[in-house]
Amino acid sequence: ACALQTCISANTYSPEKCDAHLKRLYQCCSKLYQDRAESNGTERGSGSDQENISTACPMQKVVERWLKSHP
Repeated sequence: ACALQTCISANTYSPEKCDAHLKRLYQCCSKLYQDRAESNGTERGSGSDQENISTACPMQKVVERWLKSHP
């Protein structure tokens, strides 16, 4: 997250230069949501909204949608 913030600050007018940092962050968030689902014994994407909240990550649906559109 710090590397992403530094990149965005340095590339204010070209944020696409930071896509690699953003992808790593979203992959990390995706793993977080997957690990939570496995530890709770639920399928990925199911469970209560409260279980799927992270203060460091966007909502799970946003993460999954972004990763689908940025293979």
